[in-house]
Amino acid sequence: MKTYKPLPSSVTIEPSEIHGLGLVAIQDILPNTSLGITHYFTGFEVIRTPLGGFGNHSDDPNCRKKRLPFFTDYGEIGNKWMLITNRYIHQGEEITWKYDFYNPKKIVIKSTT
Repeated sequence: MKTYKPLPSSVTIEPSEIHGLGLVAIQDILPNTSLGITHYFTGFEVIRTPLGGFGNHSDDPNCRKKRLPFFTDYGEIGNKWMLITNRYIHQGEEITWKYDFYNPKKIVIKSTT
């Protein structure tokens, strides 16, 4: 029986210099290492995992998300996003990636008055 682990053993959650809490490497991590799944998209909703919930944005990230298709129990096709390291990450370094599920420049705020 497998036990669910919300974070890989190489990462923990600590206060971030970027924003709030962030993911921090507790050991050195090699390039092209899969850290786990950040999000699932079922076609109806995006489900964020703990790994996805504590990652912070960077314009010069040390990780990237890779979209992978999957099938749900109902046979519907969905997607999951796997977090992969771009380069060698040193112990104590914050894990970052580019946020790309939305474009803040396209957000329109409508006034109700």
